[in-house]
Amino acid sequence: MGQREDIITACKKLEADGLNRGASGNVSMRDRDHMLITPSAVGYDVIAPDMIARMRLDDDSGGWEGPNKPSSEWRFHRDILRGRSDINAVVHTHAPYATILAIARKPIPAVHYMIAAFGGPDIRVCDYARYGTAELSEHILVAMEGRNGCLMANHGMVVGASDLTRALWLAGELEALAHQYVHTLAIGGPVLLSDAEIEETAKGFESYGVQAKDTAQ
Repeated sequence: MGQREDIITACKKLEADGLNRGASGNVSMRDRDHMLITPSAVGYDVIAPDMIARMRLDDDSGGWEGPNKPSSEWRFHRDILRGRSDINAVVHTHAPYATILAIARKPIPAVHYMIAAFGGPDIRVCDYARYGTAELSEHILVAMEGRNGCLMANHGMVVGASDLTRALWLAGELEALAHQYVHTLAIGGPVLLSDAEIEETAKGFESYGVQAKDTAQ
């Protein structure tokens, strides 16, 4: 299965998991010096591989290859991929709880150790700008400095990762953290983990799933 098919599979998973609805949100992947990105205003139930737009990462004009124009959010996808060599896939969703916090402009603090997967002790909210603008892209890049995701004020969330599988996982984890935080606020507020505890978790993640070699003689 090629990258275009991977993107379509990702879109359908986001919808099945309740992280997006209809044509909301968008997904992109690095393709050498280009990016592949979901088309504008096409529902996930009818999206096809040839509808995925292809754009040069070094082109500021917004030009694309393909029969469908790219998502209106192509700028921040392009800028994240262009500016972050560690990121090869970007996922943007309007997931319910993440969007609730984005509307309230509440960053997510260290409510759970899984926040360490995002590169630090919090998930920031970027400043507001209209969708599709260069200004919004600039705000997102600032909020994602040292992070693998952020909330977008009065909009939704965006995450980036080394591959699409991990980006989808991060999108799900960010929504889970948002869900947990919203509910703890309703019962008096969370007890937060310290920066040191999050750093300890991050170090543990470095070897998570790696089995130590048996050195017994």
